[in-house]
Amino acid sequence: MCGIVGYIGNKRAAPIILDGLSKLEYRGYDSAGMAVFDGSRINIKKAVGRLKVLENLTCGGASMTGMSGIGHTRWATHGTPSKENSHPHFNKTGTIAVVHNGIIENYIALKRKMIAKGYEFRSETDTEVLVHLLDYYYKGNPLEAISNVLSRVEGSYALGIMFADCPDGIFAVRKDSPLIVGQNESGCFIASDVPAILKYTRTVYYVNNQEIVKLCKDHIHFYTIDEEEISKEPVTIDWDADAAGKDGYEHFMLKEIYEQPKTVADTLSSHIKDNDLVLDELGLSDEEIKGIRKIHIIACGSAYHAGMTAKYVIEGLIRIPVEVDVASEFRYRNPILDEGVMIIAISQSGETADTLAALRESKKRGCNVLGIVNVVGSSIARESDRVIYTWAGPEIAVATTKAYSAQLVVLYMLAIKLGRVRGMIDDIMLSDLLTDLKKLPDQIELLLEQKERIQCFANRCVSAKNIFFIGRGIDYAISLEGSLKLKEISYVHSEAYAAGELKHGTISLVEDGTMVIAVSTQPELFQKTISNIVEVKARGAFVLALTCDNNKEIEKTADCVLYIPQTNNYFTNSLAIIPLQLFSYYMAVGKGCDVDKPRNLAKSVTVE
Repeated sequence: MCGIVGYIGNKRAAPIILDGLSKLEYRGYDSAGMAVFDGSRINIKKAVGRLKVLENLTCGGASMTGMSGIGHTRWATHGTPSKENSHPHFNKTGTIAVVHNGIIENYIALKRKMIAKGYEFRSETDTEVLVHLLDYYYKGNPLEAISNVLSRVEGSYALGIMFADCPDGIFAVRKDSPLIVGQNESGCFIASDVPAILKYTRTVYYVNNQEIVKLCKDHIHFYTIDEEEISKEPVTIDWDADAAGKDGYEHFMLKEIYEQPKTVADTLSSHIKDNDLVLDELGLSDEEIKGIRKIHIIACGSAYHAGMTAKYVIEGLIRIPVEVDVASEFRYRNPILDEGVMIIAISQSGETADTLAALRESKKRGCNVLGIVNVVGSSIARESDRVIYTWAGPEIAVATTKAYSAQLVVLYMLAIKLGRVRGMIDDIMLSDLLTDLKKLPDQIELLLEQKERIQCFANRCVSAKNIFFIGRGIDYAISLEGSLKLKEISYVHSEAYAAGELKHGTISLVEDGTMVIAVSTQPELFQKTISNIVEVKARGAFVLALTCDNNKEIEKTADCVLYIPQTNNYFTNSLAIIPLQLFSYYMAVGKGCDVDKPRNLAKSVTVE
């Protein structure tokens, strides 16, 4: 959420900033703005709405001259979307400008102090406190002013800062919100994420908590909060630049759905060697693995649903108890973390604020943490004791698809590794499991070929107001993710329920015409789910069933059936989720929704 881009160099800054911000639209925003130094003063332009409004206002950046500037796309937290609340914020004399991603938790107390000192506030935001504090402490030394401000604010922040009387540099700072800096032959860059500057450079530096960066035209300086200069090693980004583009698809989400066979294949091939599983990143000895008595999985959103699937897989395959927590609950519920607990933190971006906080709470209590993330160098990757990357490549659409699929596959392989070491999986079982894993990419390809049938069905359902998903066991975990995808991008009210809970309240919501999606891929629970379908049908529900291709019996009960290929019972989520993703996508398209940038949502949730 919120996007920051900055540039200083020998080219005009505004067009570069606008281009960078356009690559961050997936983060979610409701307004945008830029500040550019023209050689004598800082000029600021802001606009409510999509970035296109700001582009038109500035003639694509042509009306804002200058070789240094900072830009921002705002996702409203404090204050409604408006010009006054949009970034950049500036001091009374217009000599200091700030853009901010994050939340200043003690801003009310700071605001009162600044008002008492005679400062006037134009906005409702927490960010404006920062610019007035900078104004108050600035005595000609930007580093000193920034350091003084950071020592007084509480919360999370990634900042881009400009001082009019320091025209040779722009400044960047971070704490708990993502920020990178980069450099090429024409200048230096600030960005919230790699896609913003991938067009210009592959050489980036990851800024650590409470580090201050000064970017000049041809060099970058790094400092501690105590103004001591430090050195950092650059990281080379090896993404294909085209991976961050639509490549001819109408939406990023559709492109990323179709990238899942490759994503799953790449994730598997990096760990399956000569029909054996190699998971060196786990970094645990056999004795340590045998000593695991319980696993806690912490995550948010779709990553949480991947963790729910992992609970069934790990407990079923290797009989280790698993707790799965929404990270925001885990961090506040005072969890019991005894000896022998393994913590797994899952996040696509590696910057999810609640997951990061839960990770830190776990480490405070002496637990080792395994991170499963998609972004190299992200905060969760850096702060975990060990990390397994999903290698899904850049995922731009807000609603995750391919990163979720990669998380599932990593969790399957982790379960197999633990089971192998603990003696629960023998050679024959290992070979069978790996064979089924290696079939998944081709099976996903087959499912993608059903897109016309799924689109046809979605078009028939586009007027639905409420849709319920039901399932048992792993099918319940599949239902959770299918329901989330639908509500995220189509805005149709959708809920997932454990099918056995229907009689305990949920069935009262079912009436004539109610749509129910019943997921039934687990053989031992198939007849139980059939009974649940009969129950909702008796109350007038229209039922779409999703099952394996040997369960033709379900056609006698359901109104419409989608089939997935046969696979190991523990791996069915990887296949069942594909038609549900496509169904959600075509529902959203049919309703005219902004598929890649759904309202009120952000790709990387970096605030509580």
